[in-house]
Amino acid sequence: MHFCWISLIILSLNKVQAQFYGGNAYEAFSGQSIRLGLITDDATDRIRQTFEHAISVVNNELGVPLVGESEQVDYGNSIQAFSQLCRLMQSGVGAVFGPAARHTASHLLNACDSKDIPFIYPHLSWGSNPDGFNLHPSPEDIANALYDIVNQFEWSRFIFCYESAEYLNILDHLMTRYGTKGPVIKVMRYDLNLNGNYKSVLRRIRKSEDSRIVVVGSTGGVAELLRQAQQVGIMNEDYTYIIGNLNLHTFDLEEYKYSEANITGIRMFSPDQEEVRDLMEKLHQELGESEPVNSGSTFITMDMALTYDAVRVIAETTKHLPYQPQMLNCSERHDNVQPDGSTFRNYMRSLEIKEKTITGRIYFEGNKRKGFTFDVIELQTSGLVKVGTWEEGMDFEFQRPPQAVNFNDIDDGSLVNKTFVVLISVATMPYASLVESIDTLIGNNQYQGYGVDLIKELADKLGFNFTFRDGGNDYGSFNKSTNSTSGMLKEIVEGRADLAITDLTITSEREEVIDFSIPFMNLGIAILYVKPQKAPPALFSFMDPFSSEVWLYLGIAYLGVSLCFFIIGRLSPIEWDNPYPCIEEPEELENQFTINNSLWFTTGALLQQGSEIAPKALSTRTISAIWWFFTLIMVSSYTANLAAFLTIENPTSPINSVKDLADNKDDVQYGAKRTGSTRNFFSTSEEPIYIKMNEYLNAHPEMLMENNQQGVDKVKAGTKYAFLMESTSIEFNTVRECNLTKVGDPLDEKGYGIAMVKNWPYRDKFNKALLELQEQGVLARLKNKWWNEVGAGVCSAKSDNNGPSELGVDNLSGIYVVLIIGSIISMIISILCWCFFVYKKAKNYAVPFCDALAEEFKIVIRFSENERPLKSAQSIYSRSRNSSQSIESLKTDSEENMPVED
Repeated sequence: MHFCWISLIILSLNKVQAQFYGGNAYEAFSGQSIRLGLITDDATDRIRQTFEHAISVVNNELGVPLVGESEQVDYGNSIQAFSQLCRLMQSGVGAVFGPAARHTASHLLNACDSKDIPFIYPHLSWGSNPDGFNLHPSPEDIANALYDIVNQFEWSRFIFCYESAEYLNILDHLMTRYGTKGPVIKVMRYDLNLNGNYKSVLRRIRKSEDSRIVVVGSTGGVAELLRQAQQVGIMNEDYTYIIGNLNLHTFDLEEYKYSEANITGIRMFSPDQEEVRDLMEKLHQELGESEPVNSGSTFITMDMALTYDAVRVIAETTKHLPYQPQMLNCSERHDNVQPDGSTFRNYMRSLEIKEKTITGRIYFEGNKRKGFTFDVIELQTSGLVKVGTWEEGMDFEFQRPPQAVNFNDIDDGSLVNKTFVVLISVATMPYASLVESIDTLIGNNQYQGYGVDLIKELADKLGFNFTFRDGGNDYGSFNKSTNSTSGMLKEIVEGRADLAITDLTITSEREEVIDFSIPFMNLGIAILYVKPQKAPPALFSFMDPFSSEVWLYLGIAYLGVSLCFFIIGRLSPIEWDNPYPCIEEPEELENQFTINNSLWFTTGALLQQGSEIAPKALSTRTISAIWWFFTLIMVSSYTANLAAFLTIENPTSPINSVKDLADNKDDVQYGAKRTGSTRNFFSTSEEPIYIKMNEYLNAHPEMLMENNQQGVDKVKAGTKYAFLMESTSIEFNTVRECNLTKVGDPLDEKGYGIAMVKNWPYRDKFNKALLELQEQGVLARLKNKWWNEVGAGVCSAKSDNNGPSELGVDNLSGIYVVLIIGSIISMIISILCWCFFVYKKAKNYAVPFCDALAEEFKIVIRFSENERPLKSAQSIYSRSRNSSQSIESLKTDSEENMPVED
């Protein structure tokens, strides 16, 4: 802020001086002027005319006028320029405008700095610091603008083409902005000892894979590069140029307007500004310059505009800070300097000017100009058009205005009132189908579908007419060996149709004979199969809550604890009881923990039913408590998991990926449409898994279907058959068929396009219209209509998860099996024990086994009687009269051998 204090001091001195002269400072020096010098190497004389015009404009507002003095020098002649500078110093010049040549300007800058004379350099600065007083944007700001434009284009790689080493400052700042995660940048120099012939560099660009180019350089160099790029053949629709030179609006771009190349640049002012129009009129009068043919262009260069604005800044400074330059001599010592020269220069940088300039707002941060904006311009058929505004610190976005249609320029390429024959396939929903109506429909009204609506949208946008025709199910293919086509391709190639729209995949084979539009839908081959079914419950599903290891360890624990009961019960004296409580001093004691009782006790505790056995000793009670706690946790855990295992059944599918399908897992067969891109994918693939699948399809032609609907029907039949088709068609069918689903990820990536005649002249118009429909959301709306609205909603209304399902017989069949088997085993044991009992009695009474069995069976089947008498010898004898023994022997036998029954 030191120069501000100095300025205030000078203003105070001026007031004192004004009082001495009896008026203000301007009145005191009203008879004087401030001389400005211009040393120019511009051969066209435009800079000088601009310099003089600017002085004449600002003098209308000044009390102390400015006087301009121009000197013409040869380009790069530093000695001549220094001689002219010395002459200007001797005349008392207050500021000097330098030439465009860098080395000459640098030499003059040093001389002016040594004399404290402000030096104005209205050109791009080469170093990190501006040269003198410089209104030109710095290389860093130009790099920031290029960075934002490249980001808007979303380039992942491009070529940075520069003219000379000085322009590498822009590349350095650009690389700094990108850091380590920027796009791939290929750097090329186009003026390295080439003497103006850049074609070798341009041929390298043509042979490279990059078609996006950022160009920086001088005005003449960049203009010549574009001219030679057209000669080399890289000025067409495949190439995009971003010009980093601020004089793009001065180029002759007439021959590039119809090349369809995208040329984008930046400028600091519009040709429509009042100051620019006045300057152009002045130059027209003085030099006979005429307005350029291109709309949005002008011959006013940045050097001219910045010279004009620099004069404006000097004029504004003199309004606030009176300045009286002194005559100086170049040969004198350095202490012979311009009084207040540095103060005047510093005050110029402290101003902020927003009006009456060509290049917009002017203010400085340090030595660099800030606060300006760039117009981002693009070459179109109407000329240069502003497509956005760049401002430092603000987010940049393209804002392309709608292009007005000039009906006088409509040529034979217009689609208005033209009629095209469009092929569709009415058997391929949802792309096309016949309208179901009680009325007889004819013409285009009888068709509906996604493709039909899409053609109608394109017709509304481009103005053409159309006639639909069913092209059948054969989309067509191209046979290279016979050079023949089939299906829809043949209709288009032979001129019987203009377009074809259906689920027609863009392939390299088809593009050899026809053209495609850009994809209107992206997709991939996927697998259609029935939805995973719930696995049938296992017979012993009630055992699922525990793993087999847990059941094994539970059985071991059961047997181990039972054995412990048996051993501890026999070791503990308290567990030995008197079997006959009536006898006070029994001769023998009885232990209740036999092997059978121990097993029964642990069984009752495990099943939480208990038993009549009660432990008495501390040791047996301890192990009982531990066993009860163990069974409590085990039974609680089992019960908690049992409900989930019985009610929740995870669906299972035999195939989950293309690998499972290729391996014929679970004997699942598969197929595809007999002809088309899906079949060609497997026949041309070099992946081992797809080669294996192709061999299977060749070996099983019965698995190939004539159309997609046949494949869908075969999958629905549930015959362990999977069908390979496009993911979009699968999505359409799964919304309507609730038992179908898509398995795995898509096998490839491809797109559907509109087929058209090879080299069709209207292809670009169709592509542009499709892009507009995509950006406007029309394509998404049409897909949602035909996929999720028309005929859909059946499956979406059904929830796949309605909570736990009820338990059926299948879920609990294992429990019933256990019950039945247990009951049968108990019956068998009971019958065996009963037979053994009868056998013992028959042996004791010496009667035949069959007779005794019959007698016991009669007693058993008397259901009305719950009491039975003890067997007597008489009853047994009456049943065995035919035996060889006598009654007496039976009585004797009976008295001696038959035991008394309890």
